[in-house]
Amino acid sequence: MNPIFLGILELIRGQIDDIPSLSSFDTKFFLEKINEFQNFLGTLSQDGPVASAHVILLAAGVAIFLGVAGEAFFKKTGIPDVAFLMVLGVIIGPILGIIQAEAVIQIVPYFAALALIIIMFDGGLNLDLKQMIKTAHFAFTLAILGFILSVAITTFAVHYLLDWSWLESILLGSIVGGSSSAIVFGLVRNIRISEETKNMLSFESALTDILSTIFAFILFGAILAGQFDLQVLQETLGRSIIVGLVLGFGVGIPWMYVNTKLGNAQHSYMLTLGILFLLFFLANSFGESGALTALVFGLMLGNKKHLARVLKFKLPRIEVDDPTHNQLTFLVRVFFFVFVGLMASVGNYEYIIIGIGITILIYFGRVIIGKITLTKRFSLLDRKVTYSMIPRGLAAAVLATFPLTLGLPNAEIYSQIVFFIILSSVIITTIGLGRSKKIPPPEPKEGGFITKPPEDSQKE
Repeated sequence: MNPIFLGILELIRGQIDDIPSLSSFDTKFFLEKINEFQNFLGTLSQDGPVASAHVILLAAGVAIFLGVAGEAFFKKTGIPDVAFLMVLGVIIGPILGIIQAEAVIQIVPYFAALALIIIMFDGGLNLDLKQMIKTAHFAFTLAILGFILSVAITTFAVHYLLDWSWLESILLGSIVGGSSSAIVFGLVRNIRISEETKNMLSFESALTDILSTIFAFILFGAILAGQFDLQVLQETLGRSIIVGLVLGFGVGIPWMYVNTKLGNAQHSYMLTLGILFLLFFLANSFGESGALTALVFGLMLGNKKHLARVLKFKLPRIEVDDPTHNQLTFLVRVFFFVFVGLMASVGNYEYIIIGIGITILIYFGRVIIGKITLTKRFSLLDRKVTYSMIPRGLAAAVLATFPLTLGLPNAEIYSQIVFFIILSSVIITTIGLGRSKKIPPPEPKEGGFITKPPEDSQKE
């Protein structure tokens, strides 16, 4: 149990005893309630790193409840549920001590790998290949420039403020270099912007997730080796891309044909999940993290209609919103954001200030890049939403756990700084989107995208 809370309760007990105006009955009543609360808190923790099974199930139930309530709240207000889940993790971890850091570290490698492949697979399923192509050049520009700027801001801040080595600083920059596809996909569905802009932002977030993952794993190897070689970077990057594309396409297209034979079999989704796990193993064996492979595999299944016409064979209808897939993705998201909160430390104000400061600089950099990239072809509404879309989330949280797994220097600090970057970026995005809602879309049916610039397009 966190001694701070027990100390607070003891202080309250002493203050109640010192209040002369309270009757003996009132004092006795208050002290009894405090004793009951202390006893309850005592049952939540034990000497070991994990509380008893029924308490863990209670925490899991609360996490699921908050996840469902958070999704409903998100649909109503546009405020992502990430903040609620991470704060819950802080409460049941660092504050109440239901689950201690030692237990979390033991399961990091398994949970991080599962979260990484499920969320990238989900991202691929939800990308519309046909719509994506229309604004691919904008998405690529936003992704590349935004990633480079975010990495640069984080690298210089951490190197000079925390005196980290350049490799460690660039690694942290790569981890938080891109917006979260898990959050962006959910946000754009609930904003009245054009379909083109929705697909552009979704594609951009998927690209930055891939960039963050690939560069982070390259830097993991460089730090472990103690040196950074540009030729090794090129070879590793090229190998990761080739392996990801070959496995994703090579297995994704035949698997669609296999699904044709299976029809709507009861366990077809579980078979697909089994293939995804096998692909992850193969990708790792050939030197790819598995993220790009999972994304491309999901892209194949999510765009089966378009590909079926090209390949000229019929496919059964495999719903993208398959209930089993939705429930699995939901559970992974909920538990992993709580998981991130478990590893947070709210006592070091230096990390809080650095995390928030980096996020603010990333936001202003995003505005500059957005103004450079987006032409007058985009409406004011589309541009303002794009400027605000900087949420960091699941990919950053997953990658921040790998330094612990690999035993890198300053391993515990990564997750702490990333925690505050995620939290503050979600808050900034929420505020920005709230302000954007006041801007009416120029075309009620199609949203904010403008095919031809209007005469007064020079005015923003």
